[in-house]
Amino acid sequence: MNKTFDYLVYIGRFQPFHLAHKQTVEIALANSQYVILALGSAQDERNIKNPFSAIEREQMILSSFSQAEQERIIFVHVIDVYNDEKWVKQVKSLVNGVVKPETKIGLIGHFKDDSSYYLRLFPEWEMFELDSLNGSISATPMREAYFRGEIREQVFPNGTISFLQEFQKTPIYQQLQNKYQTQDTSNLE
Repeated sequence: MNKTFDYLVYIGRFQPFHLAHKQTVEIALANSQYVILALGSAQDERNIKNPFSAIEREQMILSSFSQAEQERIIFVHVIDVYNDEKWVKQVKSLVNGVVKPETKIGLIGHFKDDSSYYLRLFPEWEMFELDSLNGSISATPMREAYFRGEIREQVFPNGTISFLQEFQKTPIYQQLQNKYQTQDTSNLE
């Protein structure tokens, strides 16, 4: 089957992985041989904005796909550097480290608001722009609900639901929940 791209890069934090993320990966899989998920905020420090490690997010994401699909998903871990030039260089370096030479690379995403400006920082990759998916789901209110003890099952794939339920039993969740309850939540995005 001919695909439009050899690789489609999808950049996100996936904190947590929800149905609009899953739908985007499914669209990427339908249009490319491989999907590279660039997991942002991959540093080890956990906080209420980034509660899950990169490895935990990989597990959460892969649990939503078949074995055949999993074999076409590649992960790279992007550390926050707060400098666009250094960040772009890091993302390109990580992607170039996993792709084969002379391949067609695209970038999949949706310009949802000002925070999506980064999608324009990779002009050498063809943009595969999406319309808003699944009612413009945002992970921020989902994390807020999660730290209130709720799991909004209607917006998550089953693998994410299972992961979130198990994570709630951990001391890490309790620590993060306590931070959430005692902190100003205006900076959760």
